[in-house]
Amino acid sequence: MTRPDLRIGISGWTYPPWRKNFFPEGLPQHRELEYASHALRTIEINGTFYSLQRASSIRKWHDTVPDDFIFTVKGSRFITHIRRLKDVAVPLANFYASGLLQLGEKLGPFLWQFPPTFSYEPARLEAFFKLLPRSSGEAARLAKRHDGRLPERAVLKARADTPLRHAIEIRHASFETPEFIELLRAYEIALVVADAGAKWPFIEDVTADFLYLRLHGHDQLYKSGYTPSALDEWEKKIRTWSRGGTPKDAVRLTPPPPPRKSGRDVFTFFDNTAKLHAPYNAMDLAARFGMEPAALDGFPDPRAVPH
Repeated sequence: MTRPDLRIGISGWTYPPWRKNFFPEGLPQHRELEYASHALRTIEINGTFYSLQRASSIRKWHDTVPDDFIFTVKGSRFITHIRRLKDVAVPLANFYASGLLQLGEKLGPFLWQFPPTFSYEPARLEAFFKLLPRSSGEAARLAKRHDGRLPERAVLKARADTPLRHAIEIRHASFETPEFIELLRAYEIALVVADAGAKWPFIEDVTADFLYLRLHGHDQLYKSGYTPSALDEWEKKIRTWSRGGTPKDAVRLTPPPPPRKSGRDVFTFFDNTAKLHAPYNAMDLAARFGMEPAALDGFPDPRAVPH
């Protein structure tokens, strides 16, 4: 039986204040991804949220990180924030044709984040869910519908034949209804557990065969770090979810699903990136599961860099 995959990482990696702190002095900027991918086992690509990336850049990212590394990809804000899921078949095709399928076996779930002004509309959501590809082959076929508005030549062939998974992050109180949870379960889409204090809904219902956690900073959005006791609590929850169960103190809108004997994969990302907390919180939590950072040749251990 395949063991559940536990991935703990950071949202993005290009942050100037991290230089000479998390990133050691003397590390060239073009090697920052390489360094971060040795410290942690996953990174959320957030540049894809702001614009279509160059296929050449995506290919380089794939070749830079270790073989067992996983990227997750943040969906385009043109789809979620500007079009607000309306008439998005072609923009979705452009998104997948931009080169993302070159990530191959290193491609993890896609994150679709809705704006705080986006309220629950089941018909619009369901239409979007039906468009989402569930395999790299489906994504390649969808990519052929692109309209050519790409920064480089379209990539219409996947590097590897892999299943694709999707997660939804909501930020409007109207989503706090059992109907939404059941809709996600019907399409096997994960609800993002988003820890952001009281700013956005905090819901921990399990809706897919994996969990996707985004820890934005419980007290101050993007700024506050997580104390050892707070990491203790997240460790307990992650262990329970990974074993296929539901934490007793989980904040739920619906009854928990039956225990999953094969367990569940859990992806956890620290997005408290405005300060220097994210990489160290991530490494501290990962260490609790026996995942220690690896030093990059010629540079100190990531946890030894002063911060």
